Amino acid sequence: MPVVSSPIASRPLSGFIAKAVPAVTSVGLLLVAWELYATCSGIKPTTLPAPSRVFAQAMLNREALVDNAIPTIRATLFGFACSLSAAFALSMLVDFFQPLRRALFPVFIVSQTLPLVAIAPLVVLWFGFGLAPKIMLVALVTFFPMLVALVEGYESTEAEIGQMLRAMGAGRWRVFVLARLPSALPYFFAGLRISITYAVVGAIFAEYAGAANGLGIYMLNAKNNFRPDLVLAAVGVSAALTLILFGLTVLLQRLAMPWERAGRQATGKGPQR
Repeated sequence: MPVVSSPIASRPLSGFIAKAVPAVTSVGLLLVAWELYATCSGIKPTTLPAPSRVFAQAMLNREALVDNAIPTIRATLFGFACSLSAAFALSMLVDFFQPLRRALFPVFIVSQTLPLVAIAPLVVLWFGFGLAPKIMLVALVTFFPMLVALVEGYESTEAEIGQMLRAMGAGRWRVFVLARLPSALPYFFAGLRISITYAVVGAIFAEYAGAANGLGIYMLNAKNNFRPDLVLAAVGVSAALTLILFGLTVLLQRLAMPWERAGRQATGKGPQR
């Protein structure tokens, strides 16, 4: 009996491929142009290695890249977890106690103006070369976009919903859980996507300031040895890690907010049938 493939099951895959084609094409054209220039211009590989050379060296040194990527991933995940927890706790405090917003937000804004290149060596000096300073620096870089997104999301809650819940006897906490928190979810995930792109960069900067291993140390050693191909290979690994984390946030948003995608499809903004 012939097996008939379901068009419904094939739609998500076809939609994903259609969305990925422009990005893959633009990256492919960029790599081709880079390869042609590095090959035909006569520029030295020690100045600008071709993508093919970078990939070949990445394969030859894959064990070292993996060994140095693991500490960076650990610092990124732990730091981002602390950042997420801090942003959520502070956003709740600010929402429940409005005067705290005027008191704390200027401090948070000032914390984002501190240059990471300058503050990272000081944090390492104060807290040593272990995991703690890397976690702190990643959290410092990433918590503010999520905090602002959550606070703005709480404020976007329709007043009628809160009034209806209070008329039914709901307290402040129940109104927060049933109305204000769900309203903040789209804002939160927007801030989450912004923050996650900074997380790996923050961890690498922390390793530059002082660490025994990690992608930051690997890049620094490769630069000092005049190996731009290995520097670019490590950059490629960090970019891949960032893309993976970004993709996980998109997946998490779809799992946490299934009604959003259903609403887009119902209004004709989703994938074409």
